[in-house]
Amino acid sequence: MLNVGILVVGGGPAGMSAALAAAKAGQTVIVCERDENLGGQLIKQTHKFFGDVRQCAGKRGFEISKELQEKLSVYPNIEIWTNTVVHGMFQDGIVTCEHCGEYIGVKAQKIIMATGASEKFALFEGNDLPGVYGAGAVQTLMNVYGIKPAENVVILGAGNIGLITAYQLEQAGVHTLAVVEAMDHIGGYEVHANKLKRMGIPVITKHSIVKAEGNGKVERVQIAALGDNGEFLDETVETYVCDCVCIAVGLQPLANLCWQSGCKMKYISELGGYVPVSTEMMRTTKDTLYVAGDVSGVEEASAAMLEGEIAGLSAVIDLEKETDKLESMRNNCVRELIELRSGPKSEKIRCGLQKLRRQEE
Repeated sequence: MLNVGILVVGGGPAGMSAALAAAKAGQTVIVCERDENLGGQLIKQTHKFFGDVRQCAGKRGFEISKELQEKLSVYPNIEIWTNTVVHGMFQDGIVTCEHCGEYIGVKAQKIIMATGASEKFALFEGNDLPGVYGAGAVQTLMNVYGIKPAENVVILGAGNIGLITAYQLEQAGVHTLAVVEAMDHIGGYEVHANKLKRMGIPVITKHSIVKAEGNGKVERVQIAALGDNGEFLDETVETYVCDCVCIAVGLQPLANLCWQSGCKMKYISELGGYVPVSTEMMRTTKDTLYVAGDVSGVEEASAAMLEGEIAGLSAVIDLEKETDKLESMRNNCVRELIELRSGPKSEKIRCGLQKLRRQEE
């Protein structure tokens, strides 16, 4: 059994930011990450971030990840455990991990959950054929391991992930035949959609995949228009010859450990599914548990980093007595996050957070 001031579960943008904020304030921190490297989704992201320079605008995701890791390495009071699976979080506050071939119990004064999100899947005939990938898997193959995943792809989902993946596939020499979207409009940013338009890649709205076919692998995919009740219009069926179907229909918070902790959970569709009930300061209903990043509501990495910093500062503030300086720093982060979410594209997030916190503050 190990004792630590703050345990951070998840080494993506939110987790790294939380660890940095807590370590700067003098707390001992352990970061548990199940993958071989820190970075989470950032290591797959080769596109440049938008917005303000305070949210790393103009930098690519993998560059931001590298910068955060370099900052973490400066602090001797941060211990990084990669290749570490957190198996359980119990209501007595003990977290069990598998680290370096051993099961270890960790008793932390404060725990920051930054486990991120998992990909949603889509139901259609043939969705279990080899060649049907989630967008995250495609990006990992291309951008992390340098493996060309296919020759010709049909993408389901025209949110930011689907649009960005299509662009990255073209850069890798893989042709995107079409991006198919069930809604009657593109869900992602226009700047991403316009890149595809200039490349001649069609984005087909109010359509979905009927089925994928092939002899032991994807060889064809059928798409069709959707009627007003979501039914396929048979007369509109088209067939594309391809060797890959890329599913990019969104993410859902990876909140299993939050359920185990006993904190209050609430289903908020705008935030991706079940999320821990949390305050603006990222506190949950469990006084030792804080959340940050996609586990608290699926959003952009820039928001995850700010939430991580807020969670890290909140955890330290709740442990210490002299906190005026820390509270000022945290309030600045909160204002920055509100500003980040002020645009029309964040209306869904604002609505979801309002529902989450309406009866909780």
